[in-house]
Amino acid sequence: MLEFIKALDIQLLLAVNRAQNPFLDAVMGFASERTAWIPAYALLIGFLIYLFRRQALLLLPLVIGAVGLADIITSRLFKPFFARLRPCHDPQLNGLLHLPNGCGGQFGFLSSHAANSFALAVFLAVVLAPGRFRALKIAAFLWALLMSYSRMYLGAHYPTDVLGGAALGSLLGWGAATAFRHLAARGRPLPT
Repeated sequence: MLEFIKALDIQLLLAVNRAQNPFLDAVMGFASERTAWIPAYALLIGFLIYLFRRQALLLLPLVIGAVGLADIITSRLFKPFFARLRPCHDPQLNGLLHLPNGCGGQFGFLSSHAANSFALAVFLAVVLAPGRFRALKIAAFLWALLMSYSRMYLGAHYPTDVLGGAALGSLLGWGAATAFRHLAARGRPLPT
């Protein structure tokens, strides 16, 4: 069973990675560049402060903590522990991958990009009022999916690296959002 999953992982990676063209190279490279998203993060933080007012003093540390914890767990625990080579470092795939952005670090299980982006998306989905801010919630998940897809397109992660990272990030985002809703309910009602 494990060999079947590994073979499927490679086949899916190659299918995504080989769907290449110069436009997608640029888009996926941009999507994976962490610093490219700083203006969007700044706008999101400003919006959350505006929306939640004083409760933002509780909300912001929790969301930043969820994203930061996702990054720490994937980068400092999972990657060195499992020591699974990134596809671009795997000798079995040497010469088979399109690598428009180079390769990156040696190990890839779990994807930090997927974990971080899904932690944020799930946090927003849980914290923002049900039935409201639908466009923001959809945008957050589309961004997380684009970020995750880009990691496979660029040959930096296998699909299971991305799925595992997305699962971990989702769990952390949900936990932080649940903690916020519980703690904020002790004070004033949440904004609607």
